[in-house]
Amino acid sequence: MKPEAAKSEAVRSVAVAAASAPNEVTKTAEFQPYIPAERSDVAEFTPKAIGIGVLFGVIFGAATVYLALKAGLTVSASIPIAVLAISLLKKLGGSTILENNVVQTIGSAGESIAAGVVFTLPGFLFLSTDSQGSSFFEYWTIFTLALLGGVLGTLMMVPLRRSLIVKEHGNLPYPEGTACASVLIAGEKGGDLAKIAFQGVGFAFVYALLQKIVKLIAETPALVTQQTNKYFPSATLNGDITPEYLGVGYIVGPKIAGVLVAGGVLAWLGIIPLLASVVPPDTIAEQLVKLGYLTSLTTAGGPGGWDPATHGFANTASAIYRAYVRQIGAGAVAAGGFITLLKTLPTIVAAFKESIASFKEGAAGAAQKRTERDLPITFVLFGSVGLILTMAALPFLPGSVFGRLLLGILIVVFGFFFVTVASRIVGIIGSSSNPISGMTIATLMATCLIFIGIGWTGDMYQPMALCVGGMVCIAAANAGATSQDLKTGYLVGATPRAQQIGLMIGAVAAAIVIGLTMKLLDTPTEALRAQGVQHMIGTDAFPAPQGTLMATLIKGLLSFNLDWQFVLVGVALSVTMELCGVKSLSFAVGAYLPLSTTAPIFVGGAIKGLSDYMAKRKGEHVEESELGPGNLFSTGLVAGGALAGVVVAILSVNEGVNAAISKLSVEKALHHSVGAGGYDLIGVAAFAFMCFVLYRVSRKPSQA
Repeated sequence: MKPEAAKSEAVRSVAVAAASAPNEVTKTAEFQPYIPAERSDVAEFTPKAIGIGVLFGVIFGAATVYLALKAGLTVSASIPIAVLAISLLKKLGGSTILENNVVQTIGSAGESIAAGVVFTLPGFLFLSTDSQGSSFFEYWTIFTLALLGGVLGTLMMVPLRRSLIVKEHGNLPYPEGTACASVLIAGEKGGDLAKIAFQGVGFAFVYALLQKIVKLIAETPALVTQQTNKYFPSATLNGDITPEYLGVGYIVGPKIAGVLVAGGVLAWLGIIPLLASVVPPDTIAEQLVKLGYLTSLTTAGGPGGWDPATHGFANTASAIYRAYVRQIGAGAVAAGGFITLLKTLPTIVAAFKESIASFKEGAAGAAQKRTERDLPITFVLFGSVGLILTMAALPFLPGSVFGRLLLGILIVVFGFFFVTVASRIVGIIGSSSNPISGMTIATLMATCLIFIGIGWTGDMYQPMALCVGGMVCIAAANAGATSQDLKTGYLVGATPRAQQIGLMIGAVAAAIVIGLTMKLLDTPTEALRAQGVQHMIGTDAFPAPQGTLMATLIKGLLSFNLDWQFVLVGVALSVTMELCGVKSLSFAVGAYLPLSTTAPIFVGGAIKGLSDYMAKRKGEHVEESELGPGNLFSTGLVAGGALAGVVVAILSVNEGVNAAISKLSVEKALHHSVGAGGYDLIGVAAFAFMCFVLYRVSRKPSQA
């Protein structure tokens, strides 16, 4: 063993392979974080770290609002912020690894809360006219729901930290949290470790700029069979060939990546071709009209490009995905989440008991190790009660006092359920693929069923249902990011209480800027206002696809007009997977997400599997540490890709800058010279080159 390897033995468990068997769980007593628990002399929760964390939270929160409204997409913030924190704080006199961790913890709250807000609260604008939903799309309503939802997600993770982060350390890799810890440690150690990680950042950043700005690399190459194909109509094989997806796939490994893509294969190469063979295009279009994706059968456009003249779609697969498969996937995610919760209940109960026991110890609790100090369980309990009472007391929220009291109770109950589910999901596949839309759909279904049971079926109850779905969505999104942050803290040796307080601060900063940004983007110009446009959200500029879907579901449920048959098909899929011995939640997430998301993740996992296979074949030691070269470079791919996405999002807000950027695009020229197929092949070749580079780096001797 090299001397350098011996020195890094204390951080060997920074990451455990995602495919670790359950009986290989790392015992808490054996784990040693990078900064030992006994050390209390390392600066951590300092004003400098708090201030820069808030600044990054504001920037990433605003960028996420724009990106999610525009394209329904978000980018993960923890790793980019960690990279930025290391560089910025060095210029400000230096910092400790724990200070850098506080910066990324506070800053990441902005992106996660913004995602939850944008995916749901614009739905106020699309509810039935008689519901007066648009009257609730005001700054203080958005601020309040964002703040309370963000705080709820953090509160619910306090008792779950020991259960999911500590005790499941060997089973739940939390890829982005683990990768973030690798970045922080690499930045602290310097040398080759930092060099490999930042080489990955630079490679991914350049690749992403060539893809997103220059448009030299196609973003989503696709192979789609024609609808007229006799044997396999509208089958789709495509991929968002981005560095971040490739990196996440390498981090989670081949087993999880394989189960994940299996759901996508069933949906896009099984269900969609089957429905394309038996369902007429007019029926598909009617379903899209029912869901609100298409205005009418006589209006062109919508998912898949409906053409009323020919009664056909330009892309039938995309139309069927929106019309049917997303509902099937939502049912599968809800069922998989419920099964996961049942399996997790004993551990959750044990975590609560441990938290209560720690509180009762009193003086003994003060002697607790620094790395085991959480906020007290009473803070969680009183915070939850306070949230319910706050909901009831605020008159600018929809409903009567009693109605808002019921909303608060439902939010806490569903919030706890889906925070648990979200934390486990991101523990497997990362925050970038956290299916919060599916969990929100499940919340809306349950809420509307409760409303129907007590007779609340009028239009006036639609905004109330959206409040529940919105806050649970925000809580689940923030819980996913919080879980990654706590995993990072666990690996580097942070104080959990400091992180939890930092997340509360980040929630406040995020709520302030998110509401302002959303209202700013929703304001039409004078020319548009003269044409009768009252809101920019919902137009082609900011279509807010998830918000439209949430509003459509609420209207359909409360008017008894929802297609339960598709939802129950998804439930059956999850049950079938469990009976086959496969973890249904990963499969369900794959069925819900587009294949374009899961396919490149699978490629990354396959490269990891190939690298490990070649190492074993040659009798080499398979490096399990996340400080191995392949994992470090993958960390850089995730960070660089996400950084580029945020930079492009920020630049695109300004119309003048956006116009200047568009002039750099060579997409039209390439389409003209090599055709659409040739353009896709250039993208595939670029992605293949990135895969080759990742494989070659992974085969280098480890420097850890």
